[in-house]
This record gives sequence, C-alpha cells and structure tokens, in this order.
Amino acid sequence: MVQDLIHKQIVHHLGKVGEWFRENSKGVDVPVYSSYDIRDSGFKVVNVDANVYPAGFNNICRADYDNTGAIMRNYLERHYGGRARKVLVLTEEHTNNPYYWDNVRVLRSILADAGVDVKVAIPRGHPGSSVSLKSASGEDVVADVAIMKSGRISVEGFEPDLIISNNDFSDFYGEWGPTIASPMNPPRELGWYRRKKSTYFSFYNGLSAQFAKLIEIDPFLLTVETELFQGFDIGDDGSRDRLAQLVQTMIDRLGAEYRQRGIAEKPVVFIKNNSGTYGLAVIRVESAEDFLALNAKTRKKMKAAKGGRDVEEVIVQEGVPSTTKAEGGITAEPAVYMIGCQLAGGFLRTHAEKGPTESLNSPGAVYKRMCVSDLKVSVEGHPMENVYGWVAKLGVLAVGFEAQSMNVEFKGYTRRPAGADPESACG
Repeated sequence: MVQDLIHKQIVHHLGKVGEWFRENSKGVDVPVYSSYDIRDSGFKVVNVDANVYPAGFNNICRADYDNTGAIMRNYLERHYGGRARKVLVLTEEHTNNPYYWDNVRVLRSILADAGVDVKVAIPRGHPGSSVSLKSASGEDVVADVAIMKSGRISVEGFEPDLIISNNDFSDFYGEWGPTIASPMNPPRELGWYRRKKSTYFSFYNGLSAQFAKLIEIDPFLLTVETELFQGFDIGDDGSRDRLAQLVQTMIDRLGAEYRQRGIAEKPVVFIKNNSGTYGLAVIRVESAEDFLALNAKTRKKMKAAKGGRDVEEVIVQEGVPSTTKAEGGITAEPAVYMIGCQLAGGFLRTHAEKGPTESLNSPGAVYKRMCVSDLKVSVEGHPMENVYGWVAKLGVLAVGFEAQSMNVEFKGYTRRPAGADPESACG
C-alpha cells in the first residue's frame, strides 16, 4: 500500500519535513478553520476538496473534540492577542438541516471552551429578532439576526471583536457594501462567490510535488490531475463538445499512465463546478460518450449551483477511487479538520450505497471514527492518521497561498514568528 510507503518516508524525513513546513508557511495567513476530503486509492493519497467554511464539526472524533478548545484558544491568542474576547459565529441562512445546526452547536462549544464569549447570528432577517433552530442532537440553537451598521456586524446587545464565518459566501451579500469593517475570519473574500477550485488545486499540486521530492517519493503519489474548463454552458452543443474532448484527453492520458505504472484501475474523471460546495454540480464520467449521453436530469444538475448561481466554469479532475474501509467493509473517505495549521479533528465519511469511485458526500452518508489526536500518542504507530494529516497540512498551506494570490486581507490578524514545532507555523 502506498500509504505505508508515504508514512515511512515522512517519519524518516520528519526533521526536514517540519523545517520545510515552517519555511513555506512564513508570511502566509491561514483561516481559523478548514477541512479536507481525502482519497486513498492504494496507488495515491490526495486531497480532492478543501472547504474554508467547514460544516461537520459534529462528526469529528470525541477524543479530537476534547482538544479543540485548547487549539482554538492557541490560534486566537496567537493571531488576535487579547482582542478577540467576544466572537460572533455567522451561519448559513435558510436551512433547517438539523445536522448543520448540530455543527454550529459544536462550533459554539469549541469557542466557549477556548474561553471567549460567543453568540450565533444568521445574516438576514429582521434586525433585533432571533430564531431557534433544532439540532440533530435535540438541542436548540438560538441565532440572532445580524445587524450591519457602518460596515460592522453585530447583534442586539453584543458588539463582537471577531466574526467567525460559517457561511460560505456563495452569495456576496452585496447589501453589506463592498467591504466589511469588522474583523472576519475566514474573510468574505474567500467565499465561493469569488474563490476558484482551479486556483486552489494549482497551489496544492505544486506544494505536494515539492513535499514528495523532499521525502523522496514520486509526486504522482500525492497529486491529483486537474484542468480548468472555461465558458461552460451545459445547454450549448459547442461547449459540451469541447468539454467532452477535454474529458477524453484526460482519460486517455490517465489510462496510459496507469498502464505504465501497472495500475489496473480504469480511469474516471469528475466534472465539478469551479466555484461550489456541498457536492453540488458534480458528476462522474468514464468517457466523452458518457458525458455527451447525460440525461436531462443530470444536465440540470450541472446548470446551477448553490443559491441558483449559473455554473460558468468547471474543473475536470482525476477520479481517485477509495480503498479506505470502515467497519463492515463499507467504502469510506477520510475528512480532516484544521484549526489554523493544527490538526483538530477527523472522521471517515461512509455511504453504503456508493462505490469506491463515487462521491460519498451525498444524502445518506454515515460518519465513523478516525482520530487525529492519536498522533500525539505515537506518530510511528498511526500511519493512516499521519499520512492523511500531512495531506491536510499541504491543503492548508495551499489555502494560504491561494488567499495571498487573491489579495485577501485578514483584518485584525497578526502574524507571529513560528517556533520549533511545525504546528506553530503559518504566519
């Protein structure tokens, strides 16, 4: 298994790996949290999605959760000093999904454990009012309606020092004006109204190739082939034909490379909205003919993303199958959560009705135990957590470079010199 090789090489080069991470994170601002979906095919281990506004904190391992308050406190003290004592969590709107509100409930608890005064707000509604949402755990989450005044976000009777956004800003919220004066982390400018998967994967693949060279392995083992397709219009014959040609070219190229490496797996690709989340506007195809033969229902799925926005750009990405298994032999994919540059939590996403090459991020997913905190007991004894953890760390560096390339400002954020511990790196 490639996982064992990568683990062995990371452990062997651990000193160099830590120094490389510190050097690459100098001057890089990273969001308060992020999450990474990882695929382990047995012949490569890669990140296939990076979320800067992660939901799902309710699914992380209990042992990991017990450490998150201290990790969050370290991040806030490191980058905001004593200036972030009152925190407002800004949520998604128009959702009654009890699992999302369970995520908000846990996030609120993490911040409370970090020692801050925390309230929850929804972005739109009647200012001064509040709503009570039922979480999957049965506990109500009370959310006040956000008030915007002179560029600053607050709720009735609560003026926060820091806004932590759990809203992915697929919508710009233009009524708030071109800039938000309140310190917000992650900033609105990292929202999906502006962010591009193609930019992220360009940085991720570049960093992964550097990391692979450092630990003396083939970069193929840590990179995922990704190409941008612009001018996408699922209703236009010419656009579909051009995309079909790109799909087939990538599949043919992957097939030749797989055969050369003795990989029996038949290549597939995913077509994904270049600015989207929640697994929306994502389809799996095995050939150009497969894509051109999509039925009307699937074509409609690719026409619009979250909030009804038109899909105008897509990426074509190598489909990496999952050989990771949960209890009962069910196909699983790891998800790793970061707070700043530190590993904060993890779980295995499973789906009994999905195969190893399908997206597991869909209704019916079940979450199983995987604890990144086990690495504090022994790095050498936990190859899965070590390898997946480093793939996530490559991801958070890529997000930092992505934000830098977009000229995103983290208001109120202070960079601190890194210490000897790689986890103290990043700004």
